Amino acid sequence: MSVEVFFSYSHKDEELRDELEIHLSTLKRQRIIEAWHDRQITSGDEFGKQIDQHLESSDIILLLVSPYFLDSDYCHEIEMKRALERHDSGEARVIPIILHPCDWKHSPLSKLLALPKDGKPVSKHPNFHDAFLEITIGIREAIEKLGKGEADPPLGGSLIKNFKKSSLPKVRSSNLRVRKEFSEQERDTFLEETFEFIANYFDGSLNELEKRNSEIKTRFRRIDRNTFTATVYKNGTSISECQISLGAFFKNQQIYYSNDASRGGNSYNEALSVDDDGYMLFLSSGFGFGSTNSKDSSKLTQQGAAEYYWSMLLDPLQ
Repeated sequence: MSVEVFFSYSHKDEELRDELEIHLSTLKRQRIIEAWHDRQITSGDEFGKQIDQHLESSDIILLLVSPYFLDSDYCHEIEMKRALERHDSGEARVIPIILHPCDWKHSPLSKLLALPKDGKPVSKHPNFHDAFLEITIGIREAIEKLGKGEADPPLGGSLIKNFKKSSLPKVRSSNLRVRKEFSEQERDTFLEETFEFIANYFDGSLNELEKRNSEIKTRFRRIDRNTFTATVYKNGTSISECQISLGAFFKNQQIYYSNDASRGGNSYNEALSVDDDGYMLFLSSGFGFGSTNSKDSSKLTQQGAAEYYWSMLLDPLQ
């Protein structure tokens, strides 16, 4: 018999829920799980009744935790509360999936083992596919511990003939998302927010690098709204530096990396641009010849982009 998996989430996190469900495709194809979420409710059905029914019948309940989830009275006070009651009674297993940084460790979820490992949010992983793979493996292991979820054999022809159409429940696919086109404004906003994230990441990381290494001194300098430089000194001598800037080259907005803090104009070693897969925006490398880490520079989150450029700065030290 398949294991029923219930998704509890905020609709603001729907894109990440869709991505997680894609990673669970093998489990679904093997008939190990049947995934359910509220987007499968059809017109005319009672919304609350359908959710309650599946919340009560599910074997595994995934709580997709984010600031939006914790802020939602329905997610927090109804779905999460009942899920934890069923978990405590042994009727179901609850797995918190940490999507974004939030104060979940001071909530009732703190007593549970969360995914990804150590509760590191999906959005803090350089590549979110790594996080979702880790989550998928964790869910598969949880199913094995339940002693359920063996693949169902295909139905024989004689059994199919004996089914009466009227006895079949109303079912539909959970694969209902469609590709979208991201506007120029959405791309520009994502790139600008990423640049600010990288600037803050470098500022904080340089300070921490100094604290942990007595022979290291650093300098973070904001040149203007779209440019900053970072320099690392060892025993008073500059051993690594960079300039990171937000700008356009041939009308293509990118975040540029130069390993010379004094460089300007179009001289750079790497560039990250906004791309999408029809469902989510991410950063990808323009060419990657300036770093040994170029193999890791595809489909980067904001965190991943910051770590990618940070690794380029630290490369001479390591």
